Amino acid sequence: MKFNIITRKITLDKPTSDYIEKKLSKLDKFFKEEPEARIVAGTVKDKEYVEASIFAGGIIYRAEVTEVDAKTAVDEIVDIIERQIRKNKTKLEKKIKREAVEESVLISGEDYLGGEDTEEFKIVKTKRFQVKPMSPEEAVLQMKLLGHSFFVFKNNETDEMNVVYERKDGKYALIESV
Repeated sequence: MKFNIITRKITLDKPTSDYIEKKLSKLDKFFKEEPEARIVAGTVKDKEYVEASIFAGGIIYRAEVTEVDAKTAVDEIVDIIERQIRKNKTKLEKKIKREAVEESVLISGEDYLGGEDTEEFKIVKTKRFQVKPMSPEEAVLQMKLLGHSFFVFKNNETDEMNVVYERKDGKYALIESV
């Protein structure tokens, strides 16, 4: 696993950095190709927070924990990300099995009564709107006026599609496509 450790308002000693790398390296067993890990460690008031994002196979696994010390936070993060990986793997396996059954039923010409619908991510509504060029600041203002937690817009500086959203801490973030 490739590591990129970033610190904010804190200095990590060598044993703590090694501990973070050792604990997160245990997640390597879930991936075929070498994942990248981005870890941000810092302090908020009298506690330490650790935020970890693992980029693997086109999927991002992310967790953020605030604890008394960084090592405890890392332990919780590893548990959270491992649950995310297992949940994602289980969903993929179920989908592959379901598609295989549907395909074999189609080939045999039988009627398929699927029973329960196990799909959790069902799209129930589609919206269409005209995307207007604007600055990220204008997009945040528009998002707040609409009462939404995110807003898609065309950046008038880069001419690319971007998204602004409100973070848990009340600040705003911009997602740019690459």
